[in-house]
Amino acid sequence: MVQAVSSEVLNLKIVLLEIQPPVWRRVLVPANYSLAKLHGVIQIAFGWEDCHLHSFRIHGVEFGQSDPEGWTEYKSERIALAKLDLKPKFRYEYDFGDSWIHEIRVGRIILPKVPLTVPVCLEGERACPPEDCGGVWGYQEMLEALSDPADPRHDEFKEWLEDDWDAESFNLIEVNASLKEAFKPRKKDIIGKESK
Repeated sequence: MVQAVSSEVLNLKIVLLEIQPPVWRRVLVPANYSLAKLHGVIQIAFGWEDCHLHSFRIHGVEFGQSDPEGWTEYKSERIALAKLDLKPKFRYEYDFGDSWIHEIRVGRIILPKVPLTVPVCLEGERACPPEDCGGVWGYQEMLEALSDPADPRHDEFKEWLEDDWDAESFNLIEVNASLKEAFKPRKKDIIGKESK
């Protein structure tokens, strides 16, 4: 039995826009992954909780989840990255209420000697904002309040956040362990093809 893997690997730098200092990740992703799988990679790499809608915008065309109301032009679960013209960059939006816009820059395509079977995060900086904090502006207000114990919202935000949340933290080992677990080959992913 042979596992279906792509020999091409995309090198992607993903930056959460309008946040300073920047929150970003660099990931390697098999080119045969769908946009839906890339969504999963981004969710894990950034630490999002995948509890909101998302979409990709590639050269002005919208790709997203199956949507009976027609918000997106194409379904992301059916389109492989290798079939798209992604260069030089495209966008990913998560949570249409808070509107977290990620710019994805496509680096050189890699042809590894050993096929990449799961995505890998190479590097990154800072934690992603907490879910439902009010978008870029709400996040900036939260950071200001957290940095000033005299701010009337300081204690409210401290109570709302997880005890170990730190805007400056990023744990590469945890991210890669989560990616490996989420994308490890499963029996249904293993295919056997007869030679033609």
